[in-house]
Amino acid sequence: MSPTAPRYVPYFRVSTARQGQSGLGLEAQQAAVRTFVADPGQLLSEYVEIESGKKNQRPQLLAAIAEARRVGATLLIAKLDRLSRNAGFIFALRDSGVAFVCCDMPDANTLTVGLFAVIAQHERETISKRTKEALTAKKARGAKLGTPANLTPAAIAKSREVRQANARTNLQNQQASRLAGLLHAQGHTLQQVAHELNLAGFRTRRNCSFLPMSVQRLLKRHARQ
Repeated sequence: MSPTAPRYVPYFRVSTARQGQSGLGLEAQQAAVRTFVADPGQLLSEYVEIESGKKNQRPQLLAAIAEARRVGATLLIAKLDRLSRNAGFIFALRDSGVAFVCCDMPDANTLTVGLFAVIAQHERETISKRTKEALTAKKARGAKLGTPANLTPAAIAKSREVRQANARTNLQNQQASRLAGLLHAQGHTLQQVAHELNLAGFRTRRNCSFLPMSVQRLLKRHARQ
């Protein structure tokens, strides 16, 4: 390792103890970090948190930040959403004086990270509200929630299909649309907006990189929402 090469303190988060024990989710994050850092010698002690993304009490994250500050290293995270979906928490980390980088958004600037955090939090709150409203309406119609009859293989498969479709449509498209709207309202050109969306890891519905024309279509859909 070159004496001038940056050093990283990897931080990983999994949502459940089962994921932590089995390596599910954790292994994918570790693989992303190994791909991002060419020389394993640049990686220092790693910190693994088993915690819900909605909670901000992260003793392992605080320890990772303290270690990064002590040795002058950069905090390394596999994915931004693994850090937190709480915008205030990301802003607090940004202002902590410790540099951090996400493998999936290595070139993101402060504006992009801030907007992404705000949008991610808004989406989480919106989905939670819609879910509660849907369950309340279903209960009002006399449906029994949480019964085994609702958990047939067909129902489970259908539910998985719907969740995957919603994840693709609601989160990716709506986040990209809102980010594009915010950037355009701040005076960014279509080319600049496309560049920021691509840096943030967004893709079009056909899984292509954004171009000025596709941004224009995105902004038209955003205006109709």
